[in-house]
Amino acid sequence: MVLLSWVLIAAGSFELSEAFLERVEDEHGLSARKRLETWQRLMNVPQEIPELKKLELVNKFFNQARFKSDLEHWGQEDFWATPVELLVTNGGDCEDYSIAKYFALAHLGVDTDKLRITYVKALELNQAHMVLAYYETPDADPLILDNLIKSIRPGSERTDLYPVYSFNGEGLWLAKQRGLGKRVSDTNKLSQWADMNTRLTEQLGAPL
Repeated sequence: MVLLSWVLIAAGSFELSEAFLERVEDEHGLSARKRLETWQRLMNVPQEIPELKKLELVNKFFNQARFKSDLEHWGQEDFWATPVELLVTNGGDCEDYSIAKYFALAHLGVDTDKLRITYVKALELNQAHMVLAYYETPDADPLILDNLIKSIRPGSERTDLYPVYSFNGEGLWLAKQRGLGKRVSDTNKLSQWADMNTRLTEQLGAPL
């Protein structure tokens, strides 16, 4: 995986250098370069646009990536890819979509207190799943950004999902159907998050 060490992230700007884009094109093809260029444009949309519009833009963009299991894609049972890795390879699983959406929305000015990467049980699939939840207020019915469906729907309408726990850069919460849930301390559950953050910082050359 090529490292994204040529990027400017300051005062809301996000710029990938031509040198980096050329290197990505050489190693991964023109389509990989175009995905990164589209990501760059997305990350530079005006922060003044409504938050719901930001949710729609980010959700639609990242959901275009192909779903691949970690075992198929990375040769590992459970690997949390960075947004760079997701886009360059054009593939990922539910964790990777949710992580990429979280970082994009945070960069676009959405308060991370409103965002929770949430582990759920997908009842119809009978398997663990991950989504990004957006809470307009702490006790609000969250909006769910999910790779399984195109539309963003309130959590109360997603009866196919049972929340287990959620987290962001600030901590871990036991999830509940409505509202943010109870904050708990369990660093083991966040070890992959920390590892992914370290890798992303190395790729970007600065925290996103």
